Amino acid sequence: MDGSGKREAEDMAPDRPVFDHPAAAALRRVGVVDVGSNSVRLVIFDGAARSPHYFYNEKIMAALGAGTAETGRLNPEGRTRALSAIRRFQLLAKGFGIAQLTAVATAAVREAVDGPEFCADVLRDTGLKIQVIDGPEEARLSAQGVLLGWPDASGYVCDIGGSSMELAEVSQGAVGARETSSLGPLRLQAIRGRKRRRAHIRETVEAMVAKMGQQDRLYLVGGSWRAIARLDMERRGYPLHVMHEYRMTAKSIHQTLKWIDEHDHDALRMASGVSEARMSLVPLAGEVFKELIRAIKPKEIAISSYGIREGMLYQAMPEALRPRDPLIEACRFSEEKDARMPGFGAVLYRFLQPLFNQAPPNRQRLIQAACLLHDVNWRAHPDYRHEACFDSATRASLGGLTHTGRIFVGLALLHRYKSSREGTRLADLVGLLSEKDVHQAEVLGRAMRFASMLAASDATAMGALCWKPRKKELHLLLPRHAEGLFGEVAEARFNALATALASRPVVRRLARRSNS
Repeated sequence: MDGSGKREAEDMAPDRPVFDHPAAAALRRVGVVDVGSNSVRLVIFDGAARSPHYFYNEKIMAALGAGTAETGRLNPEGRTRALSAIRRFQLLAKGFGIAQLTAVATAAVREAVDGPEFCADVLRDTGLKIQVIDGPEEARLSAQGVLLGWPDASGYVCDIGGSSMELAEVSQGAVGARETSSLGPLRLQAIRGRKRRRAHIRETVEAMVAKMGQQDRLYLVGGSWRAIARLDMERRGYPLHVMHEYRMTAKSIHQTLKWIDEHDHDALRMASGVSEARMSLVPLAGEVFKELIRAIKPKEIAISSYGIREGMLYQAMPEALRPRDPLIEACRFSEEKDARMPGFGAVLYRFLQPLFNQAPPNRQRLIQAACLLHDVNWRAHPDYRHEACFDSATRASLGGLTHTGRIFVGLALLHRYKSSREGTRLADLVGLLSEKDVHQAEVLGRAMRFASMLAASDATAMGALCWKPRKKELHLLLPRHAEGLFGEVAEARFNALATALASRPVVRRLARRSNS
């Protein structure tokens, strides 16, 4: 391997944070304008390229595609509102130091006879050139957005916009077959008669699915799906209002759609926070949803907050970075940015491994994430730091993290700063975990709480833990040079950890190494 090849291999090493890769430097801050049939949105991504944070996010419900099916032209009022929004977005981007925005337009602009005229107006007024993409490309970008959050995603990605609906297959980090249709709610408004409309939806969905392989997972992208999911949360009284990775079942969806039909939509909108413009499209999206479920019969249904915009970021990402775990990369970035001792999270994870060496890979990555995040909220007031930690984990913009995973990490971080969770406002969320998971999160939190007392740049300098579950003993192998760190508070925390493990604490002091 020549010198340049060796440097590239080192740059892409899996234990090196993505944000530290020269190949990812161009993705540090990226601005995207998405001109959809229903909304026009600006998103500016910031942070670790593999799992970006949303530096800025603004949406205007312009309804560009309203009436296009009947007139063949963009909604005049929507054109005015969209152009005004894009002018604002361009000025914002300059203020934020974004050198160049990337803009894409989907079904409404590509199908309207005055779509090219609208793009010319935008170019003249703002200097921004809009890339008008076709249906298969829209499907591909949406599917890539899902892969940004789930590198191992396998199933169908269904993206519903105002004027179209796309279906794509994802598997092994790649996008497969893609289909596009006119099943957007704005387009369906033009079909009069429920029976006729439903027959059209059924025929279209069946034709799309027939051209694809059999899949039993469904990843949903688009505002109308998210609105239905928000209403599903409201009906169920679900306590964690995070859209990304929200899971639904076919049975739950049917119950929710029936519940929507039976209740006043204004009251539902007020209770759930769904906008008036979006709520008006929910019944039509619900009709499409029913046919999707009937045709696909999915075992798992998940909401993705990532779509076309994130797919564009994924496309710009070096291929070597794409398989990386978005959760771990986001946590590494947060530690580097906010922790008092950046890098100690990896040391902490190695030190605690003897307690969790039997944990499966999915649990190991949550433990690693908690270790990386264990100190990022140190600036919060000490009396509320435990709740700040819990909130940041459960509500943060993190990819690759299920809702139960969020709560597990949040609960572990809570116990990193507080021995008891009594009197907190978190009972409803903790109730989503099994008793076994609650106990393991508490053990992890107590372990981090103790180990932080021995903080060092190298795990070997902290000594070692040895857990003997059969003997019910927790051993601390303490080097002589670390004895001064093992004071009263550290000892109390070690004993509390042993109690959580139902074990007897044993401290073994190691002899000083000879220098000869």
